[in-house]
Amino acid sequence: MVYIFIIQVIMASSFNHEDRDCWYFGAIGRNEATDLLMAEREGGVFLVRDSQSSVGDYVLCVKEDSKVSHYIINKTQQQDQARYKIGDQFFKNIPELLSFYKVHYLDTTPLIRPASKKTEKVIAKFDFEGKEKDDLSFKRGDILTVLFKDEEQWWTAKNKDGKVGSIPVPYVQKIDESQSPIDAPKPTTNNTLTQAEAAKKNQMQRRLPAKARVKQVRVPNAYDDTALKLEVGDIITVTKMNINGQWEGELNGKTGYFPFTHVEFLDDENEN
Repeated sequence: MVYIFIIQVIMASSFNHEDRDCWYFGAIGRNEATDLLMAEREGGVFLVRDSQSSVGDYVLCVKEDSKVSHYIINKTQQQDQARYKIGDQFFKNIPELLSFYKVHYLDTTPLIRPASKKTEKVIAKFDFEGKEKDDLSFKRGDILTVLFKDEEQWWTAKNKDGKVGSIPVPYVQKIDESQSPIDAPKPTTNNTLTQAEAAKKNQMQRRLPAKARVKQVRVPNAYDDTALKLEVGDIITVTKMNINGQWEGELNGKTGYFPFTHVEFLDDENEN
């Protein structure tokens, strides 16, 4: 009877635990993961996400009965090798962990299949020429499919040819789910500049360092000590404008990074 049960579980859990794209959901929050899994009909549906409270760790989220359980996966080092710990179990990698829980219960269920991913598409507001090997270059008007929202300013996306890479978030805009790509809003073609285009124009004409006023609040991740906290009305000294949309500057005696979309240069550079 035990063997019959194990065979039934394996048959039910037919997902490919080596296929990271199907079960890894990136930096989504606890509430978003819960809502996504509660929309599933069956128990045993799961996803793996980044831990928000412990950078570098992961969370295995599983629908069990009428609730969603969140199991922390701690990444540890043992004799110079990474190990992934869940409960009192250690694994060489996450695929091995998922394979184990195909045939072993967590609380009330083994893992049956990954949660269904929502397809989110964005349209490029202007050209982006990647500088790093992992960057995904694109042209203005290209339609991209978002795979992971890895960071606040950088997402992983796929183009129409299936090529995958990192894209700067300020350079794209979301396409409404009710719209087809044909109906998607087209990048501005008249004399009105988009934020990104205006930034590029400023980058060519503005002499640095230059003063800018903060127009949007920004509270960075507590674990990111390179990011600046911004309050509306703050005056920041911009020292470098990077093509990835993360500018460098100085505010209240601290030097760090911030999204260019959160500031606007002072018309009078002598204004304070």
